[in-house]
Amino acid sequence: QVQLVESGGGLVQAGGSLRLSCAASGRTSSVDAMGWFRRAPGKDREFVGAIMWSGSRTYYTDSVKGRFTISRDNAKNTVYLQMNSLKPEDTAVYYCAADRAAVVLHRRAYEYDYWGQGTQVTVSS
Repeated sequence: QVQLVESGGGLVQAGGSLRLSCAASGRTSSVDAMGWFRRAPGKDREFVGAIMWSGSRTYYTDSVKGRFTISRDNAKNTVYLQMNSLKPEDTAVYYCAADRAAVVLHRRAYEYDYWGQGTQVTVSS
């Protein structure tokens, strides 16, 4: 089992920045990739981006490219989501997820095996 805990959410004005963290514990050696998803009120869960646990590959959805950056600290078993130039439409609960046996980065939620509890991000206009 892998446990994931997100932190760093909050309220920010449009144009501002936030950095989310996702700390992994448990059998982290079984994880090949980490993803970030979000769910806005009244909307389906949406893929944000993903990163391989080793190497440098990342993958982002078009709406966040150039504004969001995913990074990791393997020594801390932590993945980060740096969010810049935030917009009101970025308001959502953000979730991190872990993908076992990933050869490529996935954007579909069902590809991920473990999920955190989520952290709220609210961007005011």
